[in-house]
Amino acid sequence: MSETRAARPIPLAALPGSGRGREFRGAAHGASISFILALNPPGTGPALHRHPYDETFVVEEGTVRFTVGDEQLEAGAGDVVVVPAGVPHGFVNAGPGPMRSINIHAAAEMQTEWLG
Repeated sequence: MSETRAARPIPLAALPGSGRGREFRGAAHGASISFILALNPPGTGPALHRHPYDETFVVEEGTVRFTVGDEQLEAGAGDVVVVPAGVPHGFVNAGPGPMRSINIHAAAEMQTEWLG
């Protein structure tokens, strides 16, 4: 018989991070996925990097310019962007106001190789 963990809410403020974002590390909570709640001021975002698994971005607020491989694309609130495993990517808040996204890592432990 498998052991089942009781569901419970986890306050975002209890997750590691700062005013620029919070990290949910799945392994620490018995989950098979991890995510970053990204809160980026205009002109900011992570440098080019890649992961050995897919990353899915759910843009909740603002305008985001993504670099995915050799492509540049723009996404806004309500858009979803999927970056396949191993593909170099990065993004920047391209709008005049705040940007908020949930960046879902298809792994219990996040693994990032920084390329820049």
